[in-house]
Amino acid sequence: MSNPTLFALGSALSYGLVDFAGGLLARRADSVAVAFAGQAAGFVFMLGAASLLTPEAPSLPDLGWGAASGVGTGIGMVFLFRAMASGALSIVVPVSAMGSVTLPVIAGVALLGERPPAPAWFGIGLAICALWAVSRSGHSEEQGTTPAARLALIASVGFAVQYLALAQAAPQAGLWPLVASRLAATLTVVPMALPSGSGLRLPPRLAVLSALNGCFAALSLMLYLFATREGLTTIAVVLASFYPVVPVVLGIVALRERPSRIQAAGLAGAAAAVVLLGVG
Repeated sequence: MSNPTLFALGSALSYGLVDFAGGLLARRADSVAVAFAGQAAGFVFMLGAASLLTPEAPSLPDLGWGAASGVGTGIGMVFLFRAMASGALSIVVPVSAMGSVTLPVIAGVALLGERPPAPAWFGIGLAICALWAVSRSGHSEEQGTTPAARLALIASVGFAVQYLALAQAAPQAGLWPLVASRLAATLTVVPMALPSGSGLRLPPRLAVLSALNGCFAALSLMLYLFATREGLTTIAVVLASFYPVVPVVLGIVALRERPSRIQAAGLAGAAAAVVLLGVG
């Protein structure tokens, strides 16, 4: 596999672990507080990484793209954690991935002029079908599924903005767009705590775990950024969007959530799509 493919799959693996852990944390504490702690820690992590690895000063447009990406992240994470706190992980996370992969693909082709090769197009189509299949529970009614799915759809729009905006930053900017992204994400989360009256404080143990989770989320975006700089944004987004596979598998193994046949078919389809996208 090429470097862009490996970077994007590494991003998916890291983000999948982040979403699984974030969902568990959001069931034990307020989702906004969990998201805030994670984004703040991610900002500190990326600030240190950028200072060491990217000594050149970035341009304002590159910081602006990073900040726009961070606003999408903040909205996406809060609504995703709220959805996971009230619904099954094996339903919520894949639903959020549907919009976050479809919208960037459309934008990449229509606005950025990207033209993936034929095998990649087959992979993209199979990936979207696989994500839909994985999102199916196999039950006509499940408590909390409909409201949680609606929250997950809102989260998907935020994640689509996150991916598209970050990919527009110039390679010369290094990691500084990610610093702006994490700062903007942190500031976006704060107002969301006001309407509900919830605070941003967490018990020490949960605060540490949320901070570690945020560092892994920042790492995931860094890997995605590397993938976009070495390959097509369209393909990088699709591969990075396979992060739902991780929480679904962990939900099955650790939480004993039972997958339906169509979910199992979706997991197989996701594996086949990875091969096609890697070849393409």
